[in-house]
Parts: sequence; C-alpha cells; structure tokens
Amino acid sequence: MSISVGDSLPEASLQKIGAEGPEAVSVKDLTAGRKVVIFAVPGAFTPTCHSAHVPSFVRSMEALKGKGVDEVVCVSVNDAFVMKTWGEATGATEAGITMLADGMGEFTEKLGLGFDAAPVGLKGRSKRYAMMVEDGVVKVYHPETGKGCEISGGEAMVDAL
Repeated sequence: MSISVGDSLPEASLQKIGAEGPEAVSVKDLTAGRKVVIFAVPGAFTPTCHSAHVPSFVRSMEALKGKGVDEVVCVSVNDAFVMKTWGEATGATEAGITMLADGMGEFTEKLGLGFDAAPVGLKGRSKRYAMMVEDGVVKVYHPETGKGCEISGGEAMVDAL
C-alpha cells in the first residue's frame, strides 16, 4: 500500500554530497517543523525527468516559496554523486532545489512507490509523484498516473497550495 494524505512519512536515510563526500539526510530531520515539497522521479537524466519534471519545479520555485514552502526536494533512486551532477546540469541546484539520493530505494519502498521497468533497463526505481509535507505529515499528494508529469509537476503543486 502506498502513502496517502494524512500519513506520516516513514523514517529513512537519504544522501547528498557535502564538502567531504556523501552525507546522510534523515527524512524526519528534513521535515520536522517545516513545510517541504518532495517530488520523485524514476531516474536522473532520463527523458521526462530531465526535460520536463525537474524544469517544472525550477520554474515554480518562486511561487512555491511564496506559498510558504521552506524547501523543495527531488528524490531519485540513484547515487548521491549522480544527483549532485544532475542538479548542476538542470539548474535545479542553482534554483535552490535539494537533490537527494535514495540509493538503495529504502525511502521509496517504505512509501510503497517502487517499480521496475525491465524493458528500458530500470530496476528498483521510484514512481513519479509530488507531495507537500508539513511537520512530517503528507498534506498534498500527487501520484502521476500517465507517462508525463502534469499531475506531479511544479505548477500543479503551486495550484494545490
């Protein structure tokens, strides 16, 4: 069963690249007492993720901040080195989006949002979604149902807030 509105996020450890290499980021610490938008993609540098999903949040950052969002986080089942490079390549890092790796898929699996797409070589990936979390509790949840990112994109989150 997957996460839904009203649920508390499960504790998990994500990763980012810090000054001395990979650093753990606790989901609990990330969201405690804060309003955080988390969006997830199946894979860094994959077509829709790279050309549509991340850019939708880059475009929406000012509006999201205007709605009281403290932080916007992109999560993917990739390693922290890939997420760092991808954030730089897309302008996400410069826009203020935090790029976090769910390297082993722990967070994704706890949310009930993992999937495999063997025909295109993806195993153990995250379904595409966006959510707004306040103090660790899901307040808005947009699971993507199609192949694009209309439901889970940045503009849809702005409209929901």
